[in-house]
Amino acid sequence: MSLLLPDSGLLFWMFLSFGVVFVVLAKYGFPVITKMVEERRSYIDRSLQVAREANEQLAHLKAESEALVASANKEQGRILREAMHERDTIIAEAHKQAEVAAQKELEETRRQIRQEKEEAIRDIRRQVAILSVDIAEKVIRKSLDGQQNQMEMIDRMLDEMLENRGNQFVTP
Repeated sequence: MSLLLPDSGLLFWMFLSFGVVFVVLAKYGFPVITKMVEERRSYIDRSLQVAREANEQLAHLKAESEALVASANKEQGRILREAMHERDTIIAEAHKQAEVAAQKELEETRRQIRQEKEEAIRDIRRQVAILSVDIAEKVIRKSLDGQQNQMEMIDRMLDEMLENRGNQFVTP
């Protein structure tokens, strides 16, 4: 027996044992291993498919969210424009109403001033008439000879009347 060349009997038994192990493995081991490899491959394929679908859904959701954001921005801009327009309309309407109210108030004030002016003129005329009547009454009662005496008398009586009726000239 040589160390480098095996014996023919040893080769026979080695081939025979290899054949038996191969047959046993081919009958029982390889199908199990193949089945496990096949299951693993299908699991990996399913996982890859699910990952692709998830990526597609994520891309779709991202596109939808961007579209929603763009739509929301458009809507926000539209609402802001409408609000600004409404604000301008309300301000313009308020200005118009304020002008109308101011004009009414001004007319009312003018009317009151005219009325008070007319009342003051009537009151002054009435007081002048009363004073004239009082002065005429006193002048008639007393006859005076000279014009200077009459003027002095009228002035004195006017002063007296003004002192007596001083508070009647004040209008509330």
